[in-house]
Parts: sequence; structure tokens; C-alpha cells
Amino acid sequence: MSVDIAGFVTDLKEHATEHGFHVHDERHFVETYSLRQSWEVDLHPEAGCGGPIDLHVALDVDPKVILSLREALDEMDSDFEEPENVYHLDLFFNWAVPPLHSPPDLLVLATDLAGLAGLTLPVEVSAIDSYGAVTDAPERRLTLTGRASVSLVDVLMGRDQLCDVLDRSHEVSEYLLDRVGGWMELPS
Repeated sequence: MSVDIAGFVTDLKEHATEHGFHVHDERHFVETYSLRQSWEVDLHPEAGCGGPIDLHVALDVDPKVILSLREALDEMDSDFEEPENVYHLDLFFNWAVPPLHSPPDLLVLATDLAGLAGLTLPVEVSAIDSYGAVTDAPERRLTLTGRASVSLVDVLMGRDQLCDVLDRSHEVSEYLLDRVGGWMELPS
């Protein structure tokens, strides 16, 4: 038995379409020194085709976790035995929002998103103000990052584990899509 990460990412893309997303791109990176991998998928909510909100999902594959699971599987007596559920990979959700002229209050935004995403997909909210020139007004960019955990034992056993996470990420995406137009308007 082995964990099929490429198959998991393919299933994740298909699963995302079932939860109201359009998938646009996929990338796979391997760090040659450590063999750490990253599988990345670009998508957006169906209602936001051509809109300003994109979602970048990245699976961070730590080779130590994969090798530890492989070792545990090799030590098991039976193919029917299930390993202990201690092998997890991080799945990151990063929302891209264009520069904002009328940005929201970060505390209110973080509170609203916490209510939508819950403990299933905690979302970190931060902002950066940048200046093109000293005389220019600041340009605010939001950084929104959610994080979930993927159980490799569940992947190995073929159990579905991301429905709630994808539902929550869709709700966050729709929330942002409904409000970003007002945030991009120039103040009067």
C-alpha cells in the first residue's frame, strides 16, 4: 500500500468543482535538495468567472511524513490493518484580492470570516500598505490564508475528508466576491 498524492490532487480538483469552483491551473514543484513537494491548484468560485477573486490551494508534501507512514506500513503484519492516524499534510487556501481603495476594517473582516470558516478552516487576515511613490496614496492589499490538515491515513483508506473544508472555502470566497467591488471603489 502507498499514498497516491497525485491521485489525491486530481480528486481534490474534481471535488472542488462539485463544491462550486472552476479549476484553472495546476502546478507541481519538487525541491531537489530535500524532496519537499508542493502541489498547487488555482481556482475561483463559479459566480466569480472573470471577477477579482481567485483562490490558490497548495498541498505541502513533507517527505519525512510520507517516509514515516511508509515505514509504519512496512512494519504492519497485514494489509488490512490501519495505521495510527498521526500522518498529516498541510493544505493552504490563499485568496488573491486586488488592491483596495476603500478597504474593510481588518478586525471586522477577520471576525466575519471566522464565523464563516469556523474551526474547520481558520483564516488569517492581514494587510500591507504600499506606496508606488512618496506622493502617492497608499495601496492596500489583503492577505487571506486558510489552513486545513489532510490525513494521509484517510487518503490511503479512500475516505472523503474535505467536503466541509471546501464548503467553508466556498463560503469565504462568496463573501469576498460580494464585497470586493465596494472595497475597490475610490472614496468619494
